[in-house]
Amino acid sequence: MKNIKTIFLALALGAAAVSCSGDKKKGIDYNQFKTEVKLTPEQEKSFNEITAKYQQLQEQNFQAAKAQGGNMDRVALGIKNEELRAQQSIEMATVLDGPQMEKFNKFVDENSRKRPRYDNVLLERIKTEAQLSEDEFKVVNAANDAFEKAFNDAHDVYHGNNDLAKEYWEKFDAQRKAAIQKALSPEHYTKFETIVKEVQFKGRK
Repeated sequence: MKNIKTIFLALALGAAAVSCSGDKKKGIDYNQFKTEVKLTPEQEKSFNEITAKYQQLQEQNFQAAKAQGGNMDRVALGIKNEELRAQQSIEMATVLDGPQMEKFNKFVDENSRKRPRYDNVLLERIKTEAQLSEDEFKVVNAANDAFEKAFNDAHDVYHGNNDLAKEYWEKFDAQRKAAIQKALSPEHYTKFETIVKEVQFKGRK
């Protein structure tokens, strides 16, 4: 679709990509979780082994992406990290009981770096509640993908500066919404706006 290609191009042109060698990775502090949940010695041993395994895999992914220099694909890295968290959760479910697992998933969700986009749950709400056609939904997905790429490509410009990151996020979000508005009927777009109104920039703590 020509419209989708135009969306990608417009958003990509808004981002500047330069090399960032000083990107400090702050992983999840799983010791904090262990102060909140009582684990048996056997559970703690397995817990430590699993979290160490996946922290190492995440670091390997980051170093591999970093080795690409100015061509670092942060979107792909974000997808890989999501997959690792899902795999870790599956393994952890063999160690923790139901209530512990519920707390673990919540802890990981609250302390992990999220991809800057409408997630799959929200996308499904948009498609269903706004009653989008397949073509309309394709444009929403394309604009969402382009938003994520543009924001990630600008990372090395705003890195470490939440105020600047917020400016970029709001700029690209406005472009994302403008592209979607052009493709949706007025009724569908009004519903879309209602669904995403709570989606705001969340800076790094």
